[in-house]
Amino acid sequence: MSDRNLLAMSRPVTGAAGKTGSWRVFRPVMNREKCNACGLCEMYCPDGVISKDLEVDLTFCKGCWICAHECPKSAIEMFREER
Repeated sequence: MSDRNLLAMSRPVTGAAGKTGSWRVFRPVMNREKCNACGLCEMYCPDGVISKDLEVDLTFCKGCWICAHECPKSAIEMFREER
């Protein structure tokens, strides 16, 4: 069992409204130069879509801002989705 399985409270799945990434309004973008790889974004992500390598699975990311809010280095910025 990986550490990620222990941290996430939920797992991403396709719901009644489709994949959550299809209706997301904001997307997180990591700034690798600011990031200190503390893992808080991964730990606090309510859907477990941030990997150990701090890659965001945008298929299921809801754009909830929690990762950006919890980042102590402000290394995650939220950008409005362009449709």
